[in-house]
Amino acid sequence: MSIAVVVNTRARRGGQAAAALSRAALPSARILTSRSLEDTAGFVRELSRERPRVVISAGGDGTAIGLLNASREAARAGVSVPWLAEGGAPETPLGLLPLGTGNAWARVMGAPRLRRAVQALGSIPLGALPVKLFELLEIDGTLAHFAGTGWDAEMIDDFHEQKQAVSFIPRRMRQGLAGYLYGMFTRTIPRHFGGPRTEVELVNTGSDAYFVDDAGMVRPLPGGEHGQVLYRGPTSVCAAGTTPEWGFGFRAFPHAGRMPGRFCMRVYSGSAIEATLRMRELWRGAIGTPKMHSWLVDRCQATFSHPVPFQIGGDRTEHKTTVEYALASERVNLLDWRALGSA
Repeated sequence: MSIAVVVNTRARRGGQAAAALSRAALPSARILTSRSLEDTAGFVRELSRERPRVVISAGGDGTAIGLLNASREAARAGVSVPWLAEGGAPETPLGLLPLGTGNAWARVMGAPRLRRAVQALGSIPLGALPVKLFELLEIDGTLAHFAGTGWDAEMIDDFHEQKQAVSFIPRRMRQGLAGYLYGMFTRTIPRHFGGPRTEVELVNTGSDAYFVDDAGMVRPLPGGEHGQVLYRGPTSVCAAGTTPEWGFGFRAFPHAGRMPGRFCMRVYSGSAIEATLRMRELWRGAIGTPKMHSWLVDRCQATFSHPVPFQIGGDRTEHKTTVEYALASERVNLLDWRALGSA
């Protein structure tokens, strides 16, 4: 067996259809369908024994994160998991199919639509596959590629709530990016007009911090040593990522990957009005955006003035007052679909 495909049958973009198409186009592949994390945990042990050449995660960001966290648990129990490695590079790549909502990781890796992706997998070349090594965050014992508090977490709830709400806009037009924007402009941003601001203190609890200057150069941060306060003041978003995108092409962490052993930590201190006026700059991750503060760190602690909503990998968790962001010891190799397509 050279290919294994783990399909989230509850994925937004037709998980059952993805499983059927994969079976038809990849008759020799191992197709595993999952509806829960418990299913995924069982698959990890099976695939670890079978050692596929590539493992495909057919779902969204949550599906990939669920697979990685189940893999970590298996590895800690003594199972050899070839697509997740501590310190070095995993021998087996993980390929992502964009069947979720935001599909941050899949977009970054140039994943095509399902039919084209399956066709590419059916004719993968011999030899080493093109990959890109990604580091991971760890928050409260959970691995992820991005996590944060503030508007980014609220937008997830607002997206789901607006889909169920009564509106003059048809429900089918409130899906995907359109649904996120609709929820953001009708719920998230208005909620913060004139309201009390959240305050945060961000302390470097790891190695010396770096920053990216206006010329795009990575430099040591003066006063950014271990134990120093990196930022104290108002915040609308306080988030971290090891991948540039948050989803839908939104470059929330444009400096992610610029320095090995560091993740991109960002605080946006602008108001709702300022964010609305600068939405284009924020979306593109433009360097020098006013009131956007960025650091490259390996560990830091954020303490908020009151409990704030929190998301890990695009999935909401409970409200938090203190968050410890840390670089995980594990790494993952993601299949580079763009390079695969040109091979």
